[in-house]
Amino acid sequence: MVSLKRQVPKVKDFAPLLKFKMPEANATARRLSNAHTIADLRRIAKRRTPAGPFDYTDGAADHEISIERSRQAFLDVEFQPGILRDVTDVNMTTTVLGKESALPFGMAPTGFTRMMHSAGERAVASAAARAGIPYSLSTVGTTSIEEVAATAPNGRRWFQLYLWKNRDLSLELIENAAKSGYDTLIITVDVPTTGNRVRDLRNGMSIPPQLTLKTLLDASYRPEWWINFLTTEPYTFAFDREGSGSLGDLVSTLYDSSVTFEDLRWMREVWKGHLIVKGIQTVDDAERAFEHGADGIVVSNHGGRQLDRAPVPFHLLPRIVDRVGDRGTVMLDTGITSGADIVAAIALGADFTLIGRAYLYGLMAGGEAGVTRCIDILSSEIERTMALLGVTSVSELNRDHVRALTRSVPVAIA
Repeated sequence: MVSLKRQVPKVKDFAPLLKFKMPEANATARRLSNAHTIADLRRIAKRRTPAGPFDYTDGAADHEISIERSRQAFLDVEFQPGILRDVTDVNMTTTVLGKESALPFGMAPTGFTRMMHSAGERAVASAAARAGIPYSLSTVGTTSIEEVAATAPNGRRWFQLYLWKNRDLSLELIENAAKSGYDTLIITVDVPTTGNRVRDLRNGMSIPPQLTLKTLLDASYRPEWWINFLTTEPYTFAFDREGSGSLGDLVSTLYDSSVTFEDLRWMREVWKGHLIVKGIQTVDDAERAFEHGADGIVVSNHGGRQLDRAPVPFHLLPRIVDRVGDRGTVMLDTGITSGADIVAAIALGADFTLIGRAYLYGLMAGGEAGVTRCIDILSSEIERTMALLGVTSVSELNRDHVRALTRSVPVAIA
């Protein structure tokens, strides 16, 4: 048996190993420096955000099967790397709707964003503009079209619209968006009624959050969120004149269950910029969207927040791409939790991707700095995955680089 030869340690030998760092004085920076994945941001967000807003972000409809399957689809991806390629310089820029994006993803529209952190939409728009990627403002956002434009005047801004029962209000909103320099309109079409979001029902979720005994207890160890909530301007929504009510009640007064493809044709006539249809879940509907004037589509099941057991966007993507060809832009969202997921989606045929929960976890974890941390994490993961696959540009990614494994195989029903 080999024995160890020991000696008295010498200062000159161990001195180079002593690398003491000055403690980080900024608590937010200290927290975020320990976040290396989107899952890390989620854990921080859960600690720092009341249960109602966190579960509104984190949750989905009914048994949350749609979102679980959508995430599992990405986990089941098998990459096919090429070796002995020069990947010294990896370029992550891409073109979406005629303009360059520094990364192959943008910020999806999310409602009631100031509930997650009082900086809300302004923080996300600012971080996105700095990163050189598009930001989509939701029609049920908690910051006005004009405020977002003023916050990120040099950023690329998209506006998302639900076709409301009040068409005059819809028209007013898109006119304001056009005047404020938004170049793309996203029409969300998978909300004829709101999904059954059980977590929100159990939490008694309302807009704005109510000060009940339960929420006061919840606030006792999340004081910063409540201080920000109580010391900044109240949430205001043009559609909620009373300023209260459950999410389901609010949504049911707005969404028009009679919307058809003919209404999409009307929107095409009204809006002169790029028109995107979000919520495509069948191949036939993808084709019909382009036939009715769309410049692009988002293959999406609304983050699993509408119809539970809905199609998995990642599985549906290649069939849609094969059908619509080069008729317009095909984007994908739902289930993305890493840069590797984004690379897989692009390789399988998506022109671009959108993230929602990922940046909201960052927002809850650390405001604007947390959103920037989310972007940095995803950017690093995309760059590393591309290099390991042996590609140096987004345009090189193709189906040869990815194989989608499935745990569930559709059964033919006689």
